[in-house]
Amino acid sequence: MFGFLNFGKETRRINKIIAEGAKTIMTDTQFLEKEIKKFKNSPKRMAMITGEKYYLGEHEILQRKRTVIGENGLLQEVDNLPNNKIIDNQYAKMVDQKVNYLLGQPLTFDTDNKKYGEELKKIFNKRFQRLLKNLCEDALNGGIGWLHLHYNENGELCFKKFAPYEILPFWADAEHTILDMAVRIYEVEGYEGDREVIIEKVEVYSTKGIDRYVLQNGTLIPDVENPSSSYMLVIDEEGKETHWNWSKIPLIPFKYNHKEIPLINRVKSLQDGINAILSDFQNNMQEDARNTILVIKNYDGTNLGEFRRNLAQYGAVKVRTVDGADGGIDTLTIEVNAENYKSILHVLKNALIENARGFDAKDDRMNGNPNQMNIQSMYSDIDLDANGMETEFQAAFEELLWFVNVHLANTGKGDFENEEVTIIFNRDIMMNESEVIENCKKSVGILSNETIVGQHPWINDVEKELKRIENEKKSAMDEYLNSFNPVKQPYDEDGEDNEE
Repeated sequence: MFGFLNFGKETRRINKIIAEGAKTIMTDTQFLEKEIKKFKNSPKRMAMITGEKYYLGEHEILQRKRTVIGENGLLQEVDNLPNNKIIDNQYAKMVDQKVNYLLGQPLTFDTDNKKYGEELKKIFNKRFQRLLKNLCEDALNGGIGWLHLHYNENGELCFKKFAPYEILPFWADAEHTILDMAVRIYEVEGYEGDREVIIEKVEVYSTKGIDRYVLQNGTLIPDVENPSSSYMLVIDEEGKETHWNWSKIPLIPFKYNHKEIPLINRVKSLQDGINAILSDFQNNMQEDARNTILVIKNYDGTNLGEFRRNLAQYGAVKVRTVDGADGGIDTLTIEVNAENYKSILHVLKNALIENARGFDAKDDRMNGNPNQMNIQSMYSDIDLDANGMETEFQAAFEELLWFVNVHLANTGKGDFENEEVTIIFNRDIMMNESEVIENCKKSVGILSNETIVGQHPWINDVEKELKRIENEKKSAMDEYLNSFNPVKQPYDEDGEDNEE
């Protein structure tokens, strides 16, 4: 039995249910089964799944059916009318825009301890930077992303992300900052005999390790193929096994915002409206016969239900003339005004960008005078949103660095617990380079060279650029001195001292 009932104030739930007239005690496993069932059908989890689907292009428009008003006045499905399902995935564009704005450039870990900085570069390498971008994508689609720390078979510290809709967290506080326990529910493919089946797995993460189960018909059964374990296993030279656990749960939440609200909740109706207006326009353009209504004269009339059905489904109606004149056919032409659709589409797209707090690269402010003030104005919404994300991600990195520091201490690479490190998010913002360079020139003598070089749009590594500038100065000085009395240069090309 795993002990996870010592929850904090927020998640300390009463797992002993005493019914009137009877004493019914809920076990730990029964408690988990009920919480898992509630989580799997919760609106919050459904929103996470919807965000992921919409990012992948699986929109609600794909399930739309074409209907008309039937004889009884109710809608009925028809299959002889165009039913286009066009997707203009502006939502995915907004997600990619935010991810690349905040994390398009590698993070910078600024610390005065060079040894610590070198160790952090090894751990937070390019592979981690790629993982972090994918984690940010999860945070936007699901409101929260999850990073799991673990050791591989070679004893190396590794990182893995879990899908937001797989994790059921139990928090120790109302602000959701301290994790008491977490449950992961995920599916794997397996076989029963020669029949392929989907197996539902459950992993319970606590400070006592990982408890593993199989979920069958809502019941948790211990996983015999992959049993419960500690977070770390150390085998010495004699083959003796020692199990170790973290004093904290190695799951780090990376939140989009403090309310953990997915981006899709803000823009789903607008994205559906864009898809609908494009699909409807395509339908109307293809309905050649529907653009012209046939009026058949001197023919038997019909009841109202059949009239509406024939009008929508066949584009023709039957009428009877009053004076008994000869039969004939007149046409009523309906023109599709493309400008109406274009105007509505423009309004919906602008509303989506505004509600998603993104930016429009084709903004009118970029026409004619793309100065830095106009660029900053265009980026104001996404910059405010990125500020909130950065605050949440900074807090997540604080938790992450605790594990990293413990790892470095345990592996004998140094005690960096009290070392200060600043994590800099180098945002990928458009700029007027000429204007920025001109401002850098005007700052000479007012600001330090390091600050000016750091603000120059062409510089990626400030320290390396400052060293190049210093080497050029030394080289220029050597050339000047050698023009009077040629001697061996005291410095090599890299600025190193040649003297023994």
